[in-house]
Amino acid sequence: MFDIVAFIPRAIGQSVPLLFGCTGEILTEKSGNLNLGIPGVMYVGGISGVIGAFVYEQQSAGNMSAFPAIMIPLACSLLGSLIMGLIYCILTVTLRANQNVTGLAMTTFGVGIGNFFGGSLIKLSGADVPSIALSKTSEYFSASLPFASKLGWFGKLFLSYGFLAYTAFIVAIAATVIIYKTRVGLHLRAVGESPNTADAAGINVNVYKYMATCLGCMIAGLGGLYYVMDYASGVWSNDAFGDRGWLAIALVIFSIWNPLIGIFASILFGGLYIVYLYIPTGMDYMEFKELYKMIPYVVTLFVLVLTSMRNKRENQPPASLGLSFFREER
Repeated sequence: MFDIVAFIPRAIGQSVPLLFGCTGEILTEKSGNLNLGIPGVMYVGGISGVIGAFVYEQQSAGNMSAFPAIMIPLACSLLGSLIMGLIYCILTVTLRANQNVTGLAMTTFGVGIGNFFGGSLIKLSGADVPSIALSKTSEYFSASLPFASKLGWFGKLFLSYGFLAYTAFIVAIAATVIIYKTRVGLHLRAVGESPNTADAAGINVNVYKYMATCLGCMIAGLGGLYYVMDYASGVWSNDAFGDRGWLAIALVIFSIWNPLIGIFASILFGGLYIVYLYIPTGMDYMEFKELYKMIPYVVTLFVLVLTSMRNKRENQPPASLGLSFFREER
């Protein structure tokens, strides 16, 4: 039988990295920047948090406190992701490099950085397996509310997650409010739709592009931190992220550039990502599980086709998405 109470928490846990990446990329694209480097940013966010946690665990010698055990990896993750965002902005906003090429290069760069430092930490730890476990730090990130286990299915479905999971949903809701209900959001959308018009209205286009892209990268980087410290129970393995960064970019289109819709889209894709584990096939039909693993990618292609057929303006990407802004041409 399909165990819905066991399936939904795992689907939500799987959706959190996607939601962080999707929300961060939506903020970035609303400014007109197309950052295809989100997979690399998430990777750097994850490894930066791992470095901070590893150093703290080594220095504390087992006498760890909750506040530094959480704040040090969190600060390192945000800093690493911010640096990635600044590199992207310097190349695409200041130097006006091609955004598609820059984004792909950032993904390759981020994955390489993560694998390099991850491999170095594995050697320093003297592990017999190609991974490093930060279980003590992970306990603080994955800790749920103490009374969740006493509330049966309700507690398991709604209260059994670490603080970063709830942070992902709060950030997505806050991003929706900022984008659609504030003056800052109005200026941001104006920059993404027509930077020349926004510049003529006195809006500093480059500042908005820098702020949205860097903030978006910091949010996306938290997705990498969550995956390692919560979902993977503090275990870092090189190339373990899979294609979650690319799925997060696809979710931006699926959610029609609305973080609120991105919440439901992330949960849907999170469920599709692991549904093959919950569909009974029997030992004689194990090959069907490989077909079930294709479901999220088939749905992604289907969504992209449907999106390309939409004619409503509000369902389209920002008009200047992927284009460099040349103020002297205004």
